[in-house]
Amino acid sequence: MTAANLSATGLQSVGVALPLVLDVDDTLILTDLLHETAVAYFRANPLRVFNLVLWTLQGKATLKRKLSEQVPVDVDSLPVNEELVAFARAEHDKGRSVGLATAADELLALRLARRFDFVDFTIGSNGERNLKGATKAAALVERFPDGFAYAGDGRADLEVWDKARSIVLSGASADTATKARALGKPVEAEFFRPRLGLRGWLKALRVHQWAKNGLVFVPLILSGMATDPVAVLSAFCAFVSISLMASGTYLLNDLFDLTDDRLHWTKRNRPLASGALRIKHGVPASAGLIAGGLALAALIGPGTLGLLVAYMAITLLYSFYIKRQPIVDAFTLAALFTMRLGIGIAAVGAVPSPWLLVFSMFLFTSLSFAKRQTEIQKSVAKGRLVVNGRGYLGTDASMVVAMGVATAMAAITIMVLYIMNDVYGAGFYNSPVYLWVFPAALFMWVSRIWLLCHREELNDDPVAFAIRDKISITLGGLMGAAFLAGWLF
Repeated sequence: MTAANLSATGLQSVGVALPLVLDVDDTLILTDLLHETAVAYFRANPLRVFNLVLWTLQGKATLKRKLSEQVPVDVDSLPVNEELVAFARAEHDKGRSVGLATAADELLALRLARRFDFVDFTIGSNGERNLKGATKAAALVERFPDGFAYAGDGRADLEVWDKARSIVLSGASADTATKARALGKPVEAEFFRPRLGLRGWLKALRVHQWAKNGLVFVPLILSGMATDPVAVLSAFCAFVSISLMASGTYLLNDLFDLTDDRLHWTKRNRPLASGALRIKHGVPASAGLIAGGLALAALIGPGTLGLLVAYMAITLLYSFYIKRQPIVDAFTLAALFTMRLGIGIAAVGAVPSPWLLVFSMFLFTSLSFAKRQTEIQKSVAKGRLVVNGRGYLGTDASMVVAMGVATAMAAITIMVLYIMNDVYGAGFYNSPVYLWVFPAALFMWVSRIWLLCHREELNDDPVAFAIRDKISITLGGLMGAAFLAGWLF
């Protein structure tokens, strides 16, 4: 956000002593408290959706009061409009009265107000009255008969600006800002909220993580069907299908993890956690992506659809519960990776390979432990004994390392056994001797991953690290060349 020019003429006409009233949702903070509390309430128990429907039927004021009483929102971690905060603090230091007037429930607004040392008064919805639009305007006129300045962002704020003597625009759309200016009131300041844009959406959908979904092509290649156009098309559609599903569930995961992510050293910059992507936009986007993935899978075939539904179910269970269960969480992540292979097998009609599936489980369990080890290390470095949102303690580090290295070595052993017992008699490879490059390169790669992890030089996701790491890319290219050599020569 960038601050706009202050209107000196407007300030002179209204006087700096005019009370400055700040809206809260999407103005002072970069999120909506109703959406925050509703998501947190639902996340704790999805069956609570029936309570949400019942309270909504009783009116928004009732819904907000019920949620504010039952959801312990961490108001100190909520993302704020830093430039508006600086502006309000500067005005308060000049002797100006500054307060909050919000449609959010007053109980929650009062908790939020304690976060800011410049807030002199707070009014909000009270369980019976929803303080929004004309209702808020009337309440402020009654409280400040000599006039007030108001900072807001949405269409509902136009009714408040109409009664105010000066305007502060904070994150308002171009259309809302134009209508606000048309009221003829002085604009004291304007703060812009940048659009999420294509880059922001790509980050929110974690498109870079689609590289993991390339596993669906492995059965196509290993089964010798890479020259079959129909099989290639099916594999590509499966890749798009699971990518849409993954992005949709990533958004859901981020919605459920808002509080934990805001306390995380890197995840706090994710679009939903930082407020760059609004919850009201993230929810329908997630639903649309999941629906699109399922529809495409249905076109491929019932086997692919069934596996994708199972993938979705396990992912949601992971987000709601499993991710907080140590050891089980890493095994579940490995299962989700392996299910990508299963979806690829179903899409092209390949014969399942037990060797490939077992190898995948051990390898990705190891990588999942590496991710958890990194989180443990960074939490300990920040003086935290418990990893936020996970079931691990700082004292678990040595055990996680042991399990991670053990499962990595087991994966290499399985690959060696596969080459010795299956490859030479399969007849698919002309020169299977080249495949001995695989266990050697894999050993070098997983050893590098765990060495960097031990040195605390690994980022949160080993797979994301690998697609940017030159040595990892080189080892991957070497394995690809060995495969081609074994197949062609």
